[in-house]
Amino acid sequence: MPRTATPANPALLLDNQLCFALYSASLAMTKLYKPLLDELGLTYPQYLVMLVLWEGDGLMVTELGQRLSLDSGTLTPLLKRLEASGLISRIRAVEDERRVHVTLTAAGRKLRARADKVPGCVLAASQCSLSELVQLTRQVRQLRDRLAG
Repeated sequence: MPRTATPANPALLLDNQLCFALYSASLAMTKLYKPLLDELGLTYPQYLVMLVLWEGDGLMVTELGQRLSLDSGTLTPLLKRLEASGLISRIRAVEDERRVHVTLTAAGRKLRARADKVPGCVLAASQCSLSELVQLTRQVRQLRDRLAG
């Protein structure tokens, strides 16, 4: 297979692409999380839902969607699976049945203790100090917010 010439513009090199660095880092992070979350019986998106509920139980589906940047078409199947596994309950509001409250069950609250090891495993695998990871997380969030405009 013939090799093509290096682009005259270094901005067109794959290794100079921020999007590729973020994408490949995301793939590596997903690979790291998979066995950790398998032990908890959760997928990564389900883990994110549980994190939000462990921070503040009893949120509305719309609040969960806003916090996770997920639409209801994506979030509803996740919630149904979490409910079927006994980790959450979904309760329609009496005053407006379109509004659905999501609460942790006893099993969902108990799972939090088992999930406590996940952040430490991620920190160790990153080979970064805690302050480095905190700073990196802050920078990526700032980038996300700027891009979202």
